[in-house]
Amino acid sequence: MPKDYYTVLGIDRNASQDEIKKAYRKKALKYHPDKNPDDPEAEQKFKEAAEAYSVLSDSEKRKRYDQFGHQGVKSDTAGGAGAYGGFSNVEDIFDAFGDIFGGFGGFGDIFGGGRTGRRTSRRSARGTQRGSDLKIRLKLDLEEVAEGATKKVKVRRLERCEGCNGSGAESGSDMKTCPVCRGAGEVRQSTQSIFGQMVNVRECSNCDGTGQVIEELCRTCGGSGLVKKEVTLTIDVPAGVANGNYMTLRGEGNKGPHGGPPGNLVVLFEEKPHKYFTRKGDDILLEAKVTFSQAALGDEIRVPTLDGEASLKIPAGIQSGKVLRMRKKGLPALERSRRGDQLVKIQVVTPQKLSEEETRLLQELAKYDEQHRTNGEEGFFEKVKNAFSS
Repeated sequence: MPKDYYTVLGIDRNASQDEIKKAYRKKALKYHPDKNPDDPEAEQKFKEAAEAYSVLSDSEKRKRYDQFGHQGVKSDTAGGAGAYGGFSNVEDIFDAFGDIFGGFGGFGDIFGGGRTGRRTSRRSARGTQRGSDLKIRLKLDLEEVAEGATKKVKVRRLERCEGCNGSGAESGSDMKTCPVCRGAGEVRQSTQSIFGQMVNVRECSNCDGTGQVIEELCRTCGGSGLVKKEVTLTIDVPAGVANGNYMTLRGEGNKGPHGGPPGNLVVLFEEKPHKYFTRKGDDILLEAKVTFSQAALGDEIRVPTLDGEASLKIPAGIQSGKVLRMRKKGLPALERSRRGDQLVKIQVVTPQKLSEEETRLLQELAKYDEQHRTNGEEGFFEKVKNAFSS
C-alpha cells in the first residue's frame, strides 16, 4: 500500500507550500544518495520524498490527492515499476527539483544540477554531451565561518581547445556522416525470440549519438575539443557554514565536449581545528583556567572570542567544571536570524610547585578549615556522607 505523502514528508495536512518545500529539502538532505552511498533504503526514501513533493507542491495535484488519495494522482505518478513520481532514477529528481535543493536558506544550491562524478554522459536536448562535475574541498578558519569569506581557489578543469575552437577537428578538416549509424546517431539490433522479433535501440558508440564523425582529429586535443587548464575562481562563502556543508557553482565544472554544456563545481566546506575553540552547532566552547584564589574570591578575566578579547566575570565560589555563557559570541545560524553563544568551561588549576610563602599561607588556611570542623561544623566529606545516609 502506498505511503501517505504527508507522512512521508512529516508534515500536517494543512501545511503551507513553504513548509512542504522545507520538509522536502530536509528529507532530501538526510537521504541524499551521496551522503548514503550503497544504501538502497536511503535511496528509496529519497525517491519517496521526491514523489510526495511532486504531488503536494502542485496545487492541482494536491487538491486531487486530498480528495481521492493516490487514485486521484495515479496518472501523474505512474512511472513504471520501481519508479517514484515518474522518476526512473535519482538523476531525474535532480533535473526536476534542482532549484530547491539549496541547503543554506538563500545561497547557491548544495546539490545543483547533479551529483559529483555522476551524470557525465547525459545529453542536452540538442544531443550534445554535458561536461562532468568537479569537486573540491575548501578549508576555513572558524573566524571565516563566523564572518563569511571571499576565497580565491585554483581549479584544473577541461576547457575548450583553442586550436580547434572546441570542434575536435584539425583545421581544414570537415565532418562526415558516421559510417556505422549512417547519420542516425543510434544503432538498431534485431533479435528473434519465442515472442517474436525484438528490436534493441542503443546510442551509436562510434559517433556518440551525434550522427557525424571528424575526418581528421585535432592534434592538440586528440579530437575531444577539450584541454586541461588551471583557472582561478572566486567563491563567496556565507557565514555559518559547517563541516560537510557544500554548495554547487553551476557551470564551473568541466566544459562539455564538442560545445556541450559545462558541468558544475561542488565546493565541500571543511573547518580547520582552532587553537582555542571547539564548535558545537552554532555555539563555541572554550576552556578557561583560573587559580584557586580567583575561584574562591571571584575575579574578572580576559578571554579570547571570535571578535577579539572580551571580559568575563568569574563569580566567587565557582566550582571547577562550571560553564559560563557569553551571549551572542558564537557563530551565526545559517538558516535563522540568530547567533550562537560562547560557552566557557571553568577549570580550577591546582598549583604543583609552591613557594615557601605560598606553602605557609595554605597551611594557615588548612588550620582554619580544621578549626571550623572541630567546632562542630561539618567538613566536605562529612556533608557528602550524611547526604547519602539520610
